[in-house]
Amino acid sequence: MERSYAESRAKELREKLNHYGYLYYVMDDPAVPDYEYDMLYRELENIEAEYPDLQTDDSPTLRVGGKGHNTFAEVVHTVRMESLQDVFSMDELADFHRRTTEAIGETDYIVEPKIDGLSVSLEYRDGVFVRGSTRGDGDTGEDVTENLRTIAAIPLSLKEKPAYLEVRGEVYMPQSSFDQVVERQEIAGEKPFKTPEMLRQALCAKKTQR
Repeated sequence: MERSYAESRAKELREKLNHYGYLYYVMDDPAVPDYEYDMLYRELENIEAEYPDLQTDDSPTLRVGGKGHNTFAEVVHTVRMESLQDVFSMDELADFHRRTTEAIGETDYIVEPKIDGLSVSLEYRDGVFVRGSTRGDGDTGEDVTENLRTIAAIPLSLKEKPAYLEVRGEVYMPQSSFDQVVERQEIAGEKPFKTPEMLRQALCAKKTQR
């Protein structure tokens, strides 16, 4: 395959696969059959195998089947990553409202269930995902870029191309995925986790022992 064609074809395949992945994982609206996606993915793999320098940071081949790292470098946050404050009574809630009103005036609130996941920061440069990190102590976290690449719902590239963008949110395991973990444990003859919290504690323990 000529390099000029390989370069243009790889770019086309990346854009298609990232778009199809977004529709499938984020919008829950698959655009093509799995077989067609797999064939395009394999074609991109072959091109990158022949021309390794054509593999870019937003290539979907860096995501699917990737192995997470278990040793992490430190990341110093430019802006401190705060944590949510718990409220345990109506009095505390009323006090929060009072302080908010005093600070910024009358306020409308959007309320949603709290997802107890892992807080992460996603950094994009020129629209491409370049680094992901945990909150840590708020000032210093850990570089978990390669682990986050395995999460299909996290885009490796953005339609808009800002020079720099940081997105903060929670990484969590839905109940359906937890059920799959338990099923695999039972098939393997292992003692299954009874709750997602037990799984989270086990993962934290492994990380501490590394």
